[in-house]
Amino acid sequence: MLIPKSPKIKNKKHLMFVANQRCCLCTVAADWCRGNVQAHHLLKPYEGKRGMGMKASDNNVVPLCYGHHAELHDVEGHEDNFWVNYNLEEDFGRKTAEYWWNISPYNKERFKK
Repeated sequence: MLIPKSPKIKNKKHLMFVANQRCCLCTVAADWCRGNVQAHHLLKPYEGKRGMGMKASDNNVVPLCYGHHAELHDVEGHEDNFWVNYNLEEDFGRKTAEYWWNISPYNKERFKK
């Protein structure tokens, strides 16, 4: 039995919305935050899948300053270990991305009822 693919969400306005937030690690590592905030596409998304060499959908992003974003991509192991290194839950990234997607003014799904 084939599992249907979920459609990939592309939403530049949501990416800009997330990039205009504070780094999601600023409360645990504020003295280390540096550089502009970027929307980091999760390596292990909360919704949908990502394939080899493919980014997660735009609803699977978290705000990270340049320094933390670079550190995350330099860390050996997978993304969940990065959050644990900051004494956060393994699924912190997924929960944070879902939070920003749920409150985003550019999430058209919020307004469908």
